[in-house]
Amino acid sequence: MKKIHKTKFADHRQPPLRIPLWLGIGLAGLLAVAIILLGLLSVSIMERRWEAQRPAMIVQPVDAWEPDNTKWGQNYPHQYETYLRTRTADTQTLFGGAVQRDYLEDYPAQVILFAGYGFSKEYLQARGHYYALEDVKNTERLAYPFQAATCWTCKSADVPRTMNEMGTAAFYAANFHDLTDRITHPIGCVDCHDAETMQLRISRPALVEAFAAQGKDISKATLQEMRSLVCAQCHVEYYFAEEPRNYLTLPWKEGTSVEEMIAYYDAFDFADYVHPISKTPIIKSQHPDYELYRHGIHAYRNVACADCHMPYRSEGGMKFTDHHVQSPLLNIANSCAVCHRWSEDEIRTRVESIQTTVSDAMVKAEEALVKAHFDIAAAMQAGADAAALAPLRTRLRHAQFRWDYVSSSNGMGFHAPQESMRILGDATRQAQEVRIEAARLLARHGITDPPSYPDISTRQKAFEVAEAFVNNAPIELLK
Repeated sequence: MKKIHKTKFADHRQPPLRIPLWLGIGLAGLLAVAIILLGLLSVSIMERRWEAQRPAMIVQPVDAWEPDNTKWGQNYPHQYETYLRTRTADTQTLFGGAVQRDYLEDYPAQVILFAGYGFSKEYLQARGHYYALEDVKNTERLAYPFQAATCWTCKSADVPRTMNEMGTAAFYAANFHDLTDRITHPIGCVDCHDAETMQLRISRPALVEAFAAQGKDISKATLQEMRSLVCAQCHVEYYFAEEPRNYLTLPWKEGTSVEEMIAYYDAFDFADYVHPISKTPIIKSQHPDYELYRHGIHAYRNVACADCHMPYRSEGGMKFTDHHVQSPLLNIANSCAVCHRWSEDEIRTRVESIQTTVSDAMVKAEEALVKAHFDIAAAMQAGADAAALAPLRTRLRHAQFRWDYVSSSNGMGFHAPQESMRILGDATRQAQEVRIEAARLLARHGITDPPSYPDISTRQKAFEVAEAFVNNAPIELLK
């Protein structure tokens, strides 16, 4: 047989691979750590999921009309804890915040514009929702034997229950002071939420009725719309109708623009008071925040009130709406900066610049309006009759409502800056037209010198001037 020779390659063998003991121990340790971390992550995820579902799992029964926020807070502690922060009353922005600033001290001209009306005696910036009940009880504007219970409507979580018990019309017709013992809780959960489902709901009939007057069904509003409409229950222009007595009504039948509301009021010669200086029937605007917002860019972009004033928060696995209702400038990172990618300082500067421009225009309108009231009074002192003064008073009434429409709104015009400037421009123009016509009337009576305007540079001086006319002892304006 032929002998087979093995090559050198066949004789070469690789030794078995041996892992050092220390490396094996290290890999085993790393694997153990990874298993532990994955386990912890799994537990954390399950805890977060449980936390997010917790309110639906362990809800404690809450009555449909429950006004006590602490009982709702047992089920929704995150929301309740942030709501309690509305107790903070010392925050301040350039034109807002929760501090109770005195508008009459800051703007003495408003004492004259509201002469003969409660707002000339006290006009304070509202504090947080937590203080709504306390503040309405203590305001000097309601320190009279009879005031309509309608004034409770937006100040307490007891209102929905009380309306349900008494009936809406009977509630409005009652005496404010007679319900003090029944209305004891501040604004709260039941004002905006259904107790069973926690869905947003409208608890004040005036808003439902205002939609119906326009041929609209508010029950068809989307969730995003509801995040503004629950605010619109109170942050709107309104008046007390005579029939039924003191019935809270929103003047939206013709529309929600300032011109449409003026047309609505003019149709039945509504006035909150007659101005003691010019004898002009005045409409006192309340706080048409929702109406003004509807004309702004945020409404156009479908940004809701809650998106800015109650932005979403996340804690653990829980995403919820922050119920610390406040100026977005006090929470820029969670409100403005979600959409606007600038620094907080730049955002604040931009907002304050817009607000300052509106404020300057507002003050100019005030100055023109005050002098227009005195100009009409001077024409009266010169002998001008009611027929000659009627068109001046109508124009002054319209001008003052326009000014007040912006002035009484929160945000110093920021909800709709362009619309605010347009309205204030119209207010100033109309007030100046009144002054021109009053000067012509004076000239017809042989008076060519301007009236002698009294000093109203401080709140006290302005109040003394206003009271002189209220008490039928008018200051002589023709000298």
